[in-house]
Amino acid sequence: MNAQARQDHPRERAHDIVLFGATGFVGALTAEYLAAHAPAGCRWALAGRDLAKLERLRERLAAIDPACAAVPLLRADASDAGAVRALAASTRVLATTVGPYVWYGAELVAACAETGTDYVDLTGEPEFVDRMYVEHDARARETGARIVHACGFDSIPADLGAYFTVGRLPEGVPLRVDGFMRSNALFSGGTLASALTALGRGPQTLAAARERRLHEPRLLGRRARGPAGAPRFSRETGTWALPLPTLDPRIVARSAAALERYGPDFRYRHYASVTHLPVAVGGAAAVGVTAALAQVPAARRWLMNRWEPGRGPDAERRARSWFTVRFVGEGGGRRVLTEVSGGDPGYGETAKMLAESALCLAHDALPEAAGQLTTAVAMGDALITRLQKAGIVFRVADAR
Repeated sequence: MNAQARQDHPRERAHDIVLFGATGFVGALTAEYLAAHAPAGCRWALAGRDLAKLERLRERLAAIDPACAAVPLLRADASDAGAVRALAASTRVLATTVGPYVWYGAELVAACAETGTDYVDLTGEPEFVDRMYVEHDARARETGARIVHACGFDSIPADLGAYFTVGRLPEGVPLRVDGFMRSNALFSGGTLASALTALGRGPQTLAAARERRLHEPRLLGRRARGPAGAPRFSRETGTWALPLPTLDPRIVARSAAALERYGPDFRYRHYASVTHLPVAVGGAAAVGVTAALAQVPAARRWLMNRWEPGRGPDAERRARSWFTVRFVGEGGGRRVLTEVSGGDPGYGETAKMLAESALCLAHDALPEAAGQLTTAVAMGDALITRLQKAGIVFRVADAR
């Protein structure tokens, strides 16, 4: 069953979208977003391992839209391969917020690849993404499944922001794009757990990347790179730029490798943008200390216990949060400055991004593609249009 066949028979499964991990912090926000914005006729369901919690969540959703009182509840544990397979087979799109994904995500990806079900998640874990490519990309291509990782703040602003910027540069020439991220947001316990898990698995992350390179086809006649860059003062933004050791540059580089529009030689670098030098130095030191502590299991557990999964900033704090990613793109004698911006990045906007990604896969006319894909490759302009309508800004700030 290929992707087009699945689009042609939208009613052959019980659900259009299943949200797994719906009772977690971001999961509940995503469920609330779907309750308020899923179109009429969209058949969506909530899934998790605790039916009592799911029932309480459904009661909250019914206050947003009384029709949500009829939203189906599905019980499944991420470690139960049979239950997860049945869950994937019941829906056209499976969205999951359950991390750390390296612990709780593999069975879901395997089930979606086998059943031809589209999959979206919020992972920022390079090891997980690379392992899933090695283990399931080929099968997903056979069944027509679109496996799309990093559909939240990791890595939609960077991936679609770079895609948006490239579209305003000349074709067929080498292109350089730098992204500069600023935010005032806080994080949740689940995000901390995922980040510390990834930081504490350095050898496994390197091994997964090496294995991926053995399986991934090489580009012929083109280059696409996402190097770390070096700390520097950015004249383009008037801030100090610190390289961010996140998944984002790898995702952008994979979009560039898959899409010829990025030109014959593409490079993307991703930075945190900091106004004052002392803050930049302090931030770099804090990241270094945290990374060092994450290598020690006892210290890692202590850090995780300081902020338990399931907790996060309250609605008032989220309402004051914001993010901006500014992009500087150059190539063919042209230079453009673009910007992607929105509200609370880790929670409100991440829930919006995940929900709109799932809705996009379920309902929009999209390019024919299957396997492990990025948001730019799988959804591109269709998802940008959805996010713009939902209040996330994509704009050209300057061009010359």
